[in-house]
Amino acid sequence: MRTIAIRNARIINEGEDFEANVLVKNGRIWQLDSLQKRPVADQVLDLQGKLLLPGAIDDQVHFREPGLTHKAEIRTESIAAVAGGVTSYMEMPNTVPGATTLALLEQKYSRAAEVSAANYSFFMGTTNDNLAEIRKVDFSQVCGLKIFMGSSTGNMLVDDSSTLDRIFSEVKAVIAVHCEDDQMIAANLARYKAEYGENLPPSLHPLIRNAAACYASSSRAVALAEKHGTRLHVLHISTAKETGLFRNDIPLEEKKITAEACIHHLWFSDEDYERLGNLIKWNPAVKTAADRAGVWEALLDGRIDVVATDHAPHTLEEKSQGLLRAPSGGPLVQHSLVAMLEFVRQGKISLESVVQKMAHNPAILFGIQERGFVREGYWADLAVIEDRTWSVSKENLLYKCGWSPLEGTIFRQHVKHTLVSGELVWSEGKLNEAVRGKRLTFK
Repeated sequence: MRTIAIRNARIINEGEDFEANVLVKNGRIWQLDSLQKRPVADQVLDLQGKLLLPGAIDDQVHFREPGLTHKAEIRTESIAAVAGGVTSYMEMPNTVPGATTLALLEQKYSRAAEVSAANYSFFMGTTNDNLAEIRKVDFSQVCGLKIFMGSSTGNMLVDDSSTLDRIFSEVKAVIAVHCEDDQMIAANLARYKAEYGENLPPSLHPLIRNAAACYASSSRAVALAEKHGTRLHVLHISTAKETGLFRNDIPLEEKKITAEACIHHLWFSDEDYERLGNLIKWNPAVKTAADRAGVWEALLDGRIDVVATDHAPHTLEEKSQGLLRAPSGGPLVQHSLVAMLEFVRQGKISLESVVQKMAHNPAILFGIQERGFVREGYWADLAVIEDRTWSVSKENLLYKCGWSPLEGTIFRQHVKHTLVSGELVWSEGKLNEAVRGKRLTFK
């Protein structure tokens, strides 16, 4: 493998902001040196003071392969990821068929090895009757187990109490959960259908899938985890009330129960349904400005540990249906890092905290081996950020679905280069077609 010298970098890493040169060799960070030393290499990137960050690790994406490739593919969405400075992702099991057997799960890994531009891992899926398959999984090679404790896209709801109890008691790996209470949602939906008929406006989505339904389910998951000592990770927190379930008085390394915030719950509120309609229909729903503020507060004070996307593409045709038929989810992985950098510019969060929540903490939380930090000996998963004003438009979108809820948004930072496992995969708007990511491994 060719060596790469990265000169005159402003590095944000482990709470520090410093300047250094970086030598990448054999895919890894070989040396971190002062600016006075000028490493010799096959290729030189002179950053001239531009930001060098550890690549973002997105712990929740849906790349739709197999079975739903009219919306997205591992290849297309991983390209969008590296273009956005996301160097590793963990993908969810609700494909067609769902990854609920070890054989089906390994088929996804084989496909990613062939086509993924970013490093990858895939969650094992859960049903009411696949515990025997779960027991076969080597979780040093798989990021974790995914449980839908509320139904969403796909048909993977786990609602049998005895099954949940056995899984929470047996599985020692990270259990990532989608939490919404289906019975409460069904009652809300029946009430609004009685009032509005079948033609419900998108603004009712956060009232149907309301804060109470989220809290009922997430508090149940936390109670189960506390009962069994489970390693629980609650995905996409969307309400202020749920944030009270999580701790910030111990280091992340000591936490058994952790939480994630997603870009759309930090960016949008229910005021945006009038403008964007089903384009911001996610499960859990985008809720009130007060809920958004509560999620932000928990992110900043350490109760919420990571920032991810829940990248979940659908076609515009699918999204253009009425509320009851339009699927939930939208594409975000190309824009998550620059969105958080925009919040830095606005003074809402520090640059060091963005790196912590998007790179360091996912690596710590899942026990990812030798990634997530700018450290000698670690894999060189790196993103170079330049100051550049640009606008999200259909012309610069890389998602297969061809749209974004952020179209028209102006950003002031741009991803200039991305290195994945020491190879320059994205550079000045161009993809190195030959680069493939590596399978993530876990402690």
